[in-house]
Formats: sequence, structure tokens, C-alpha cells
Amino acid sequence: MFIHRLTTGFGQYWRILTVIFFASVLSACTSLADQPVYQNEAGALEGHDPVAYFTEGKPVKGSAAFTSQRDGTTWYFSSAENKALFDGNPEKYSPQYGGYCAQAMAHGLVVSSDPAAFTIKDDKLFLNYSLGVRKTWLENVDENIRSADREWQKKTANP
Repeated sequence: MFIHRLTTGFGQYWRILTVIFFASVLSACTSLADQPVYQNEAGALEGHDPVAYFTEGKPVKGSAAFTSQRDGTTWYFSSAENKALFDGNPEKYSPQYGGYCAQAMAHGLVVSSDPAAFTIKDDKLFLNYSLGVRKTWLENVDENIRSADREWQKKTANP
């Protein structure tokens, strides 16, 4: 009887630790406080030109010769013309949800994205974690956008 109680208590201990671990992982995946625009060491969109998605229909690497700083984010462009277009209307060319994965955002999560996994819909740029995730997102794109819009509003609301 004593051994049963000991092992039962031990199992409950591990369950509690598991819940705490996953809660901390999920909270790390849902915070926008430190980085409202996804960027890595190469900058926003991993150094790709946000305007080129609209003008060329594909991801194009930007150049250090053509950059803009906006709200702590570095954006790279493939030409002076694209930089000027972005600087004149950054909301038009900036990716939705700060460039984070649109599918994850639809589920309330903040996850990095792949510049190659993009979609232009209704003149807006959406990115996803991978081409496979993009395929899933496109299966129900309108509902996913509505859900991601709601989640983005929650995550970016001022406390």
C-alpha cells in the first residue's frame, strides 16, 4: 500500500512538471512584447524585399545598399525604387501579423515564418512556417484569416 501511494504521488509530480513545462513553452510561443515583427539576424523577412512579393510575385533577397529602419526593424530592398515604395506606404507592403506564420496566428500562436511560404491575398502579404503549413492554411484561407486577425488584435492590444 505504501509503495502504491509513493508511485502514485510520483506520477502526479511528473504530470505537474509536464504541464508546467508545456505552459512555459507555449507562453514563449505567444509573446510579441520583445519582437512585434519577425526578424532574424538577416532582418525582417530574413533579408528579403517585401515590395518584390507584390511587384515580382516571388521572394527576392534585399541588399545592404537599400535598407529602411522602422520601429526597431530592419527591412532590406532589392532596389532604390522598392525602398521608396515601402517608405511611402509601409502598411501596404509589410506582411500581415508582423511576418509571423499566419496559420499559427490563426490558432493564437506566434511562430517564425519562411519567406518562400508566402501568399498574396486581397493585396496583402501572408507568410507561413513552411510550404506544407501554407498548403494547410490555404485549405480554409478565409476562415484562417478571420481567426488570425482576431488573435493578432488580442496579441497587439495595449494592456
